Amino acid sequence: MQDLIVAAIQAESTPGDVVGNARTAARLVGEAADQGARLAVLPELFLCAYHPPALADPATDVHADAAGVVADARLDPLRAVARDRQVVVVIGAAVRTAGQDRICAALVVAADGTVRSAYAKENLCGDIERDLFVPGRQGATLHVADGWRFGLGICYDGCFPEHARQAQADDVHGMLYPAAYVTGSEHRRDVYYAARALDNTGYVIYSNCVDGTDPWLFNGGAAVYDPEGRAVVKGPNTGTSVLVAALSADEIARTRSSHQMLIDRPKTIFAGGDGCREQVYT
Repeated sequence: MQDLIVAAIQAESTPGDVVGNARTAARLVGEAADQGARLAVLPELFLCAYHPPALADPATDVHADAAGVVADARLDPLRAVARDRQVVVVIGAAVRTAGQDRICAALVVAADGTVRSAYAKENLCGDIERDLFVPGRQGATLHVADGWRFGLGICYDGCFPEHARQAQADDVHGMLYPAAYVTGSEHRRDVYYAARALDNTGYVIYSNCVDGTDPWLFNGGAAVYDPEGRAVVKGPNTGTSVLVAALSADEIARTRSSHQMLIDRPKTIFAGGDGCREQVYT
């Protein structure tokens, strides 16, 4: 497997402005592609902004068909940059499913421009999220270039070690976490995602919202963590950043040969659940 260049992006989005936020996201993905990125991750609910008052408007939703495909023309700038630059994009959105559930989703924009609702946040955080969304019911594995595989999670999912461990049923090389951590949570933000990398001796690409207006004021700190939980790149607590790093399969193999938690884990507890995981190919 060749090295994979990835980007963790932190940026502020405008509440309710799906059109403007899609354009902002496309511009930032283009900046990541300029640095060689083939996979770019943007924050939780970036398309509509993590702003519960604005989320009361159903116009902030994008709609997915029964196969999870999203045809919303407002996302055309993201389709274009994915096709033109051959980069896979993961971005947070509020999605209305074909069954009319509303989910806090990770959209995947493939390099051919197809947009798919790939994963629904399983662990909703607090009453506000539980009032807005229906929880997801299964994990998902994203397949990207050269055989790389990543588990998908969103924000609070990363607080549960078993969520990332279940992704190892597909022998993933790391986890992708769009997130929305508010100011004051910097310590927990930095501990959780570094720990998920070390727990599973794989990479973590963590992309957080940033700035905003109190009480929806976010703390950035987007990062790529290596298989020992060290930050390869890390953003500041404020301001837009496009953080690019190269992932190495050799580094994963080296780490796993020294730290064998995945081999030594109790199989009766962490056997990958029922094996029911969505497979998302790009």
